[in-house]
Amino acid sequence: MPLSFLTADRTFEAASENALPYDDRERWRRPYRPGPWRVGVAALVLLLASFVLFAAVAIALTDSVSSAGAVLIAALVVIVGALRLLRIGVWVSGRGLRHVGFLVTRTVPWAQVVSVRTVQQPVRWLGLPRTVQGQALTLVRKDRPAEDTSPLLTTHTLDFLGRPAAFDRAADTVEAWAAENRNR
Repeated sequence: MPLSFLTADRTFEAASENALPYDDRERWRRPYRPGPWRVGVAALVLLLASFVLFAAVAIALTDSVSSAGAVLIAALVVIVGALRLLRIGVWVSGRGLRHVGFLVTRTVPWAQVVSVRTVQQPVRWLGLPRTVQGQALTLVRKDRPAEDTSPLLTTHTLDFLGRPAAFDRAADTVEAWAAENRNR
């Protein structure tokens, strides 16, 4: 039984440059994959949540239901925190650029964007107060001075720590979205 999809003797069609029919430019999308550090931390937090849920079941079977309810609510808060951690990043669509933080989400329409560029500057290491020299993708808006905005992406976040090539690809993609949609 030949498995043609596993062999190298078939010809490959050249990928078309056109967008796929289901590729909706108005849908919010992250133009890069979440980094392994972010996914790993979220997986560990979800593992912790599973133990807390198991504890809630054990408490419900042996002790009061109100105590189990409190532990269940704590587990749900941990799960929501892990899911929010996975959503952090820069999202783009035909409408604008969205910077999603852990607690705050800011959306900037493309009409307000002056430029998106990569600069060499001190950046925060993993979001902590300590700064190191790195690269940052910055957004310059019409309604704010250039120094007033925080960086969108940096080389030392959970997504790009130790992966400078991934940062360069993500920054180039966001810059391309900005160049394409800013002039509409």
